[in-house]
Amino acid sequence: MPAIALVAAFGAPMFAAGAAHADFRVCNGTQNLVGVAIGYRAQEGWTTEGWWQVPASTCATLIEGELQSRYYYLYAEDAARGGRWTGDVNMCVAENEFKIVGVEDCFTRGHQRMGFKEYDTGRQGSWMVQLSDAPSANAPSPGTPNTQEGQN
Repeated sequence: MPAIALVAAFGAPMFAAGAAHADFRVCNGTQNLVGVAIGYRAQEGWTTEGWWQVPASTCATLIEGELQSRYYYLYAEDAARGGRWTGDVNMCVAENEFKIVGVEDCFTRGHQRMGFKEYDTGRQGSWMVQLSDAPSANAPSPGTPNTQEGQN
């Protein structure tokens, strides 16, 4: 399996036809089903939630409404090829649908620990991340996961 690279590029703001709405969306630009988990700071503490199943060439809204935090964290897996979109921030995930409060002691609490990618939304009201398998300068071969992010 080729090494997995993660490239984040700021895209132009993207607006849907009609009235704009605020949310955190993930769009799957690959040809495979992708499972997505998100992390964020809530009143009760650091929280992770998953899994959103995002079919090929579709988008999913992970957080509806105006974004309340500046930083959000994302982890995703390609269901068919096993590729991953990861980062350096460790948070807890579970095998099935989950909402986990706290990012410490993942293993001792019966969870897995994965590296999430940090997204600095700059306190924008909405944000979109585009997952793709397009090659990049850091990717050794086509089919390596990539991301693009931007104000939604």
